[in-house]
Amino acid sequence: MNGWHMTAPQIQNLLIVLLLISYAGMEYFSGRYKATVKATANDTKLELFMFLSLLAITQPLAILVTNKLGTWLAPDLKGALTDWPWWAMVGLLLLVDDMTQYWWHRLSHSPLFWPLHRAHHSAEYMSIRVTFRNNFFYYLMMPGLWFAGALLYLGVGGLVYALYIVVKLTVIVGAHCAWRWDEALYRIPAMRPVMWVLERTISTPATHWAHHAITNEDGVGHYKGNFGNLLFIWDMIFGTAKITRQYPAQVGLIDDKLFGQERWQEQMFYPVMQSQREHSALKFGGTIYEENKTPSTKPKARQ
Repeated sequence: MNGWHMTAPQIQNLLIVLLLISYAGMEYFSGRYKATVKATANDTKLELFMFLSLLAITQPLAILVTNKLGTWLAPDLKGALTDWPWWAMVGLLLLVDDMTQYWWHRLSHSPLFWPLHRAHHSAEYMSIRVTFRNNFFYYLMMPGLWFAGALLYLGVGGLVYALYIVVKLTVIVGAHCAWRWDEALYRIPAMRPVMWVLERTISTPATHWAHHAITNEDGVGHYKGNFGNLLFIWDMIFGTAKITRQYPAQVGLIDDKLFGQERWQEQMFYPVMQSQREHSALKFGGTIYEENKTPSTKPKARQ
């Protein structure tokens, strides 16, 4: 009788579950979750429904459609990259998935696409629960998801892709985690050279929390940069990096403080659903609220 062996997707899913449990445990046992995460029912609905829609709709749809298109348009290319060495597959994934996600993230901070990404920054706390908090169409239009589907069709799959996803999520979830894993390491003198390299290579809590800061005025916040997901290298290369080894005192959005939190429906389903709030980017003709502007001043788009 043959022994049972786990498939690559099963290994991936098991490792991701263990990863999320580990980070959630650190948030809880460190006391950081109780002390800093003040989520409303509105927050919870947005985060839960977005996470479920990504798993159940967006990601499977991208894989299904790219597979169907590949079979129709390029049947001879199916599995063409299967024999590539693992390091070449990883390199291709970093370029086609992670670098394109950097540019999509950067583009989403422009006036045109900000409404599709705004939900990710409207949380007034940092936690693993914020990781996939976004607009439904933000993920549906994310180039990296579709490119990943194409790579799977071309044969970049199996354990290489599974472990790539696990490593990427380890970094991304860790960068949002309420427990700041890099904080203690910064205080160890012997770790300074290691941390110097690490914080320029991958996203860390310090660099990513700065991206979520409510203001740039404190010298720590940097919502106009630090766009990297797995690799922070892209920010270093393309001139959007800021490293302070400090954490912003507050995260979130100024306009939510002034006008109240947007409802989860508009945050998730804009432009199909639009906000009725006094000032909002989530309606046609709306703009991004610029800091240092009072409610009576017409806000300008934040670049």
